[in-house]
Amino acid sequence: MAKKRILIAKPGLDGHDRGAKYVARALKDAGYEVIYTGIRQTPEAIVSTAIQEDVDFIGLSLLSGAHNELFPRVVELLDNKGAEDIIVFGGGVIPIDDFDYLKSKGVKAIFTPGAQIKDIIDFIELQN
Repeated sequence: MAKKRILIAKPGLDGHDRGAKYVARALKDAGYEVIYTGIRQTPEAIVSTAIQEDVDFIGLSLLSGAHNELFPRVVELLDNKGAEDIIVFGGGVIPIDDFDYLKSKGVKAIFTPGAQIKDIIDFIELQN
């Protein structure tokens, strides 16, 4: 079976990428193909790269507080481009009160600081 391809992206103006880089490296070390797009990406650029790279997942990382706008925008753009099969998950400093909203908008899972890489891998492996 082909390796799962995962795009890790930092949408918006958030410039802190230590967590995203850590997750990207850990997933690569676990055997996944990982593309890290760097900081300050627009939702449009993230979706374009995800489609071009034929990824299975997009992992979004955000600390700035704009997750309720930017994460759903990525899902919306994927749907508009016919790429709704790409699974979106998020991470960063996201209040638990926002989890239900984000999930209602198509974000499949949220991982906050302190989440174990094993939990992210388990989530990825449970998606078919």
